[in-house]
Amino acid sequence: MTDDQGYGDLGTNQNPIIKTPNIDQLAQQSAQLTNFHVDPTCSPTRSSLLTGKHSLKAGVWHTVLGRYMLGPEHITLAETLQQNGYNTGIFGKWHLGDNYPYRPQD
Repeated sequence: MTDDQGYGDLGTNQNPIIKTPNIDQLAQQSAQLTNFHVDPTCSPTRSSLLTGKHSLKAGVWHTVLGRYMLGPEHITLAETLQQNGYNTGIFGKWHLGDNYPYRPQD
């Protein structure tokens, strides 16, 4: 998942200026979410993608004042993959909680 990137910001979506060959190749080899509706800020959108829940059901509805913390009671895609034998990792921005028990390693 990239941050602050719109649908039209990829070569695979016919952007005539921006060149994204690696993402375009990945898109050709991947499943695509073509009817996924997002929130206007990154943390709620990320919580929805990771949990499969509407952001309000996941308890994440903004990026400030604690409204971005994804509680440990919510099962993420990474946890489900781990339970099924996959190794998972996180690179870059989490922004769903900075302290225990809201960090990705918790």
